[in-house]
Amino acid sequence: QVQLVESGGGLVPAGGSLRVSCAASGRTFSNYGMGWFRQAPGKEREFVAAITRGGAGTLYSDSVKGRFTISRDNTKNTLYLQMNSLKPEDTAVYYCAARDGLGIPLTINAYDYWGQGTQVTVSS
Repeated sequence: QVQLVESGGGLVPAGGSLRVSCAASGRTFSNYGMGWFRQAPGKEREFVAAITRGGAGTLYSDSVKGRFTISRDNTKNTLYLQMNSLKPEDTAVYYCAARDGLGIPLTINAYDYWGQGTQVTVSS
């Protein structure tokens, strides 16, 4: 098993930047593909970005491509999401998730472990 704890959320003006982190503990972090998801009030949880176990492969939703960057540091057991040019529609709770298997799918059910989430609010 792996335990995930997100941090770094907050309030930021539109056009600003924020980096959220996800600290992992438990089993070897590099064994897991990792993803970021988000859930806005009244909406379903949606895929944001994912990264392969070694970090060489990444995937982004169309809504964040070119603005967000997912990365990981396997020596620090930490996943990151750098968010630039933030928009009010990026406001959501951001969750990190770990997948105990190959690939970095976009679907929620493909991920086995989840953090508790961190709130990101973008003011207009």
